[in-house]
Amino acid sequence: MTEHRPPADLPARIRHYIDGAFVDSVDGGSFDVLDPVTNETYVQAAAGKKADIDRAVSAARRAFTEGPWPRMLPRERSRVLHRIADIVESRDARLAELESFDSGLPITQALGQARRAAENFRFFADLIVAQADDAYKVPGKQLNYVNRTPIGVAGLITPWNTPFMLESWKLGPALATGNTVVLKPAEFTPLSASLWAGIFEEAGLPQGVFNLVNGLGEEAGDALVKHPDVPLISFTGESSTGQLIFGNAAPHLKGLSMELGGKSPAIVFADADLDTAIDATIFGVFSLNGERCTAGSRILVQREVYDEFVERYAAQASRVRVGLPSDPDTEVGALVHPDHYAKVMSYVEIGRAEGRLVAGGGRPDGLDDGNFVEPTVFADVPPDARIFQEEIFGPVVAITPFDTDEEALALANGTKYGLAAYVWTTDLRRAHTFAQSIEAGMVWLNSNNVRDLRTPFGGVKASGLGHEGGYRSIDFYTNQQAVHITLGAPHNPTFGKDAH
Repeated sequence: MTEHRPPADLPARIRHYIDGAFVDSVDGGSFDVLDPVTNETYVQAAAGKKADIDRAVSAARRAFTEGPWPRMLPRERSRVLHRIADIVESRDARLAELESFDSGLPITQALGQARRAAENFRFFADLIVAQADDAYKVPGKQLNYVNRTPIGVAGLITPWNTPFMLESWKLGPALATGNTVVLKPAEFTPLSASLWAGIFEEAGLPQGVFNLVNGLGEEAGDALVKHPDVPLISFTGESSTGQLIFGNAAPHLKGLSMELGGKSPAIVFADADLDTAIDATIFGVFSLNGERCTAGSRILVQREVYDEFVERYAAQASRVRVGLPSDPDTEVGALVHPDHYAKVMSYVEIGRAEGRLVAGGGRPDGLDDGNFVEPTVFADVPPDARIFQEEIFGPVVAITPFDTDEEALALANGTKYGLAAYVWTTDLRRAHTFAQSIEAGMVWLNSNNVRDLRTPFGGVKASGLGHEGGYRSIDFYTNQQAVHITLGAPHNPTFGKDAH
């Protein structure tokens, strides 16, 4: 096992970035940022409040109304985004090192997320150049076409799981379409977000286009949502926070895109390839430390293969390697924060009374400090159990048997969430018809969570509002104006015509 030590050259303090400069909070406030492996404070971050958000929005608004960015040709903005992607790719090892240290993600998985961040920018750099707007023709009579314009200052509020990648997922399309932005990263993980400023400066992004304010959600995030000069908010996080944002944005009639919580089912039919299904469902809940919105945290298994599945799944889960995030052999690292660790462990205790514990359930041997949880598996979990219904957001999974397709569908749809679903069967007809009946924004058939950036990303029910991804992101971050031109003789009813 590697020794735990902080990365070299950590900043002495994490500051806001407003109008091209790193600044402290107006009131001088700050908060502690913890190392998830030791739970010791390793840096102080500036704690933004309303005054800091006001400064950032003012800078972003000025860059939007007076600066070159919204008026540049798509090809010019695309070149800047490609340079951003190049820089991110060239620094992927450093980004992964900081992300892993700050969030507790295993280093190998953090490296994959850094590379995905570059790919997000590259994708939207290409898409904005390829973007074609619709024209609707009535031959000889009328031509109708669509103009697109950036909306203004985009407020981006991002979570603490895979923070750098999820920031890129919002920054890429918001900037590609010509908006300016204020980013409020999660307070648990501000470290990698602080790197965006240098990356953007080096890539040639004009001053004031990107602004970053650190701070608590109830202070900085709340002020951003309520700011009258921020016409749209993109938020990823908990459903309960999404409800607050929905209410606070309502008086201003803001555009909202919200990707919220999940309790996604993985349905394993008796005819599935069990080896593949077990591998996929292990990865689907234990990768990224189980701290992923699309985790397949409820596994529904057909009765004929249920006992075999549970036995094999529990044995494999027990072999998953928990260790220091910096160790390349680690498969599950440290949970992000002691508060979150306490929440996950409270659900493990609840689960002991609700299901049959077949793997994990405690702290791994030899990891006496920090936020480490053994991959934990409960079998025979009834559908009214809290560990079946509520998002745990950690390496904890509930397995439940079913007999018929109808029962599987009822179980799959039997929560308030509807983000993702995974179906394992060799019957293609069943797979496609089942997918259409699942209440989920995304379904993977005989596949793990493989993202095509062209497709819509989002959920239904309590899992979200709106979709981003591909052209849906372009739609969200732009105003669309329909222009109509009469080509023939104007066709007007004539009111008030002179009778003579």
